[in-house]
Amino acid sequence: QVQLVESGGGLVQAGVSLRLSCAASGPTLSIYALGWFRQAPGKEREFVAAIRWSGISTVYADSVKGRFFIFRDNAKNTVSLQMNSLKPEDTAVYYCAADPIMDWPPSRKDSDYDYWGQGTQVTVSS
Repeated sequence: QVQLVESGGGLVQAGVSLRLSCAASGPTLSIYALGWFRQAPGKEREFVAAIRWSGISTVYADSVKGRFFIFRDNAKNTVSLQMNSLKPEDTAVYYCAADPIMDWPPSRKDSDYDYWGQGTQVTVSS
């Protein structure tokens, strides 16, 4: 099955940038889209961004549009999330997830994603 491993989280100050990466392995041809979700303490997991596995199309949550950018490194089977102008409200555990359903735009419901990474903590201090 598809395996996803996130990296790149950390503790940063508001206003700076951070890049998260998600390395995919296994039968990656079964992936149609790869998404990033986040879960803050006491809140439900929410959709952040997604990219078609081909790298052609992207979609973002309104809360991060214009600040976050998702892109794929085809050679490395890696999808990265470039997070700029970070805010304290971006503090959360960030997860990458794979969606095998051939439908665009992809679902924003976490229950529709089949494979998940272990998550990486992002903490933004004010």
